[in-house]
Amino acid sequence: MELYTDTYYIKRIQEGDTTAYTCILDKYSRQVYSLAFKVVHNKEDAEELAQDVFLKVFKHLNGFKGDSSFSTWVYRIAYNTAISYTRKKKQEYLAIEEAAIANVAEEEEEVADALEQTDSDRQMEILDKALAQLPPDERAMILFFYMEGKSIDEIASITAFSVSNVKTKLHRIRKKLFVLIKETERIGYE
Repeated sequence: MELYTDTYYIKRIQEGDTTAYTCILDKYSRQVYSLAFKVVHNKEDAEELAQDVFLKVFKHLNGFKGDSSFSTWVYRIAYNTAISYTRKKKQEYLAIEEAAIANVAEEEEEVADALEQTDSDRQMEILDKALAQLPPDERAMILFFYMEGKSIDEIASITAFSVSNVKTKLHRIRKKLFVLIKETERIGYE
């Protein structure tokens, strides 16, 4: 089947052509699974969440108003589904003292450099371990920004936070992640 726009497929699905939904699944399944995995860090849970997301997308397709792109709407559903799932599991995450975050240099470049220095396997392992210690919503936001290259506006749309709130949260998460990276480097990793 030739690729058309999301609007084309949405219209066909709304007119009763459920086979057009396969095209939506094909187009977004990898991204939805990836987002879910970044939040829950478990392959089976991410697969189950991706299925839940596409059921919700199908069920609420008539609710898509076009205020944002369709991909952003799907991402928002995926993000909210994954975050809700983690809240139900009530996982505990490392609490970092406010003083430790406040002591991080205000130099954004220093913090960003530490996050972007992933040119060795050891650095990647340290970063992965530090990321795993963040709460799922914070981990997702930082991965949206650094790994997926999403803009502040896109992240705001996905998370339903204001642009200024996303900027503030990213700033604090970067500092927190910097502290976690330095702590992981200090104590080593297993």
